[in-house]
Amino acid sequence: MLTIGIESSAHTFGVGIVDKGRVLANEKLMYDVGSRGMIPSKVAETHVKNARTVIRMALDKAKVEMRDIEGVGYTRGPGIGACLQVGQLAAKTIAAGLGVKIVPVNHAVAHAEITKHEAGFGDPITLYVSGGNSQLLKLAKGPSPHYQILGETFDIGVGNMLDAFAREIKLKPAWGSTVARFAANGKYIEMPYTVKGMDFAFTGLLTYASSLAGKESKEDLCYSIQETSFAMLCEATERALLLTNSDELCVCGGVAQSSRLKEMLASVCKEHGMRFGFAANEFNADNGGMIAYVAERMLRNGFSVPLERCDIEQRYRIDRAVVY
Repeated sequence: MLTIGIESSAHTFGVGIVDKGRVLANEKLMYDVGSRGMIPSKVAETHVKNARTVIRMALDKAKVEMRDIEGVGYTRGPGIGACLQVGQLAAKTIAAGLGVKIVPVNHAVAHAEITKHEAGFGDPITLYVSGGNSQLLKLAKGPSPHYQILGETFDIGVGNMLDAFAREIKLKPAWGSTVARFAANGKYIEMPYTVKGMDFAFTGLLTYASSLAGKESKEDLCYSIQETSFAMLCEATERALLLTNSDELCVCGGVAQSSRLKEMLASVCKEHGMRFGFAANEFNADNGGMIAYVAERMLRNGFSVPLERCDIEQRYRIDRAVVY
């Protein structure tokens, strides 16, 4: 079933096209955060300007025409309301124009499912780490298939924490990836470390690291905040793996693009003889391909939503979404 998926939860307007589980196109344009971060109204305006272009890019990449599309999916949430609305409207317009079925997709489920598919894993523990989310997940069978949250952040997602720190010390662009680049030449400074069972918190770490801005080198601060936050994630993940007797781990989400985090998680899995998997970075960053992948599966399993019920939900938690 040739399915188009639209992702617009934050800074990225992405469009993916999938057929029989194979991603034919995964195109996007992004809002430039600079050193100021995201201004929701400006991001949404950028998405409106980019929508038609990105849709055309995806159709050209997949070598199909709009009339060939048989189903539509879009990100219902979680995300920034104004941004989600742009993707919702684009998806509804396509579905109405073509007279095809449409499904709303949970952004976090899409990250987890495309990663599991790409890694070839069956029932892994999934560490989902992005801007707004940091969660340890396990698929539960009943009463309907859904992701159970084993542990999560008490405050902010690790991605938002790293981005906020990048803004605090005036890195450009203010991304976690810029923090990682500076961290490559840093030395460790002891910092607050907060793990409670399989839950973790990052605001204390952020506050402390920010208080050292101008007193310690940017390289040392970036290295220390990255190493400390990733060690926290690894400790909680190791506990989840052992308590659930799991032998597979996947990591997904924007922060899963970090080679250092993947290196640390791989070390945990190697120590216990477990398999470790992840998707290509194009599927860890926000993207339409993962939305199209999940949407196609939902449609094939007989799920769709009438156009008038296609809404958005900014706080659409993963444990409330059925996995088809």
